[in-house]
Amino acid sequence: MSLARSRAFASATLPLLLPVLLVLVFVMHLRSLPQFLDFRLHYVPAPPGVVVHALAGRDRGDGLMLDPHLVAYLALPLLLVTGRMLHRIGRARRPLASAAAFGVTAVGTLYLGGLFGMWTAFFSGLAHLDPRDADGAVAAFAAMTAPRGAFLLTTTLAKLAFAGLALQGLALWGRDARSRAAALFLASGSVLFLVFWDLDNWMLVGSLLLMAGVVAARRIPAPGA
Repeated sequence: MSLARSRAFASATLPLLLPVLLVLVFVMHLRSLPQFLDFRLHYVPAPPGVVVHALAGRDRGDGLMLDPHLVAYLALPLLLVTGRMLHRIGRARRPLASAAAFGVTAVGTLYLGGLFGMWTAFFSGLAHLDPRDADGAVAAFAAMTAPRGAFLLTTTLAKLAFAGLALQGLALWGRDARSRAAALFLASGSVLFLVFWDLDNWMLVGSLLLMAGVVAARRIPAPGA
């Protein structure tokens, strides 16, 4: 395969891997169909003690435990690849709006990396924690997730990644059906992430909408075509 064909294949395939991996992440979170069908309007976090004691000591030497947060963390470069693809399409229609939206996506991705990195390290540490030492971890987790803390700030800034994707989708809006479909799918999928953050079933639906949006965006005809 020539270099040009390899680059064309990568540019067409890599953006689609992002929503595919996001779907995998949320499927790994949802362990049953009833859990998926339990669509709640508000996220109620579990008490720190429940979280810590449920995770403490889960790695008992049976092998590497695959953490969904790790999958999402390793997939983050694909978010920039997807944003870059959308900008490449959108700048032909609305160059300034597309560039600004891509900037929001890129900034949010940086903070999203910090958020996933923190969660990955935290859950990995708890998996190796002796359950007898869990009380100290409960206090640390409670302090880390306290209102107005650094964790909340990082989470808020991480949401810019999906706000940027929504704006990038809207920048694709045009007269043809594919442009409108891409804009609506990308914007609605991103909005589900923003409104129902931490609710895995809603975010799974959002990932499927993002997948449809990426597929539609790849088929948008060039201006004047």
